[in-house]
Amino acid sequence: MKVELAKMAGFCFGVNRAVDTVYQEAVEHSPVYTYGPIIHNEEVIADLKRKGVQVIHSLEEAKEQAEGTVIIRSHGVTKAEQETLVADGLRVIDATCPFVKKIHRLVQEYSDKGYLVIIIGSVDHPEVQGIVGWSHADRTVVINCESDVEKLDLNAWKKVCIVAQTTFNYNKFQELVEIIQKKGYYSVSTVDKDSEIIVHNTICSATKERQEAAKELSAKVDAMLVIGGLSSSNTRKLYEICSENCRNTYFIQTKEDLENSDFSRFDYVGITAGASTPNNIIEEVQKYVRNEF
Repeated sequence: MKVELAKMAGFCFGVNRAVDTVYQEAVEHSPVYTYGPIIHNEEVIADLKRKGVQVIHSLEEAKEQAEGTVIIRSHGVTKAEQETLVADGLRVIDATCPFVKKIHRLVQEYSDKGYLVIIIGSVDHPEVQGIVGWSHADRTVVINCESDVEKLDLNAWKKVCIVAQTTFNYNKFQELVEIIQKKGYYSVSTVDKDSEIIVHNTICSATKERQEAAKELSAKVDAMLVIGGLSSSNTRKLYEICSENCRNTYFIQTKEDLENSDFSRFDYVGITAGASTPNNIIEEVQKYVRNEF
């Protein structure tokens, strides 16, 4: 059996930075809390818990802590949440991914200028919820699909700014932007100087490269393994991409998920992993597939 790992898989820069921050703080300080799970990977969260790191899920929980360090997760938080955490007097470390922080700055800037801010992403994802919190509520919408675009009433808006969740599917982002443009918004230089659409492709380059690598590999293998946390949005997108190319695509969290499986009928197995999947889990899966099948 041939086993091949996608050219790009596993931890991205922002996730690696956030996780390293928590592990370092767990050694140097106590108690340590993360505001929400630092990343969407149950194995990492469980390991941090064993090292004494606790997860805080609300501002109310944060207020109950008399002392300690609170680390803002890689997905980021709303402006109000960040300001409240700092005001509570706890030691606060912002481990928000730098690419997400850039989106915070963009939506705040354009919202302040009176633009309608359109965020392309999953409305229930913590990253998107955080981004929304840096824009004016009355001039911010979140869309995820073509039907969402059709429901938009853009007649009252002369200027529009579009951004994307960092882990959103690149091709889908381009499609939705084109649909919005066809609804009447054009470049300021082509039609009306009073009408303007600003598009910021804020999808992380590592996300795009990971998706492209997964698509390329899944198109030529007999079976595809996608490794990541069940709540990981970017891992689910990898699974969707791979499933389109390979009908034998499996979503797993660790090698234990393979213990009752039989891959001996496959000659060529591909592996990819989401941005919140640590290298040791990827290596364990690779080793297990090679040795057991």
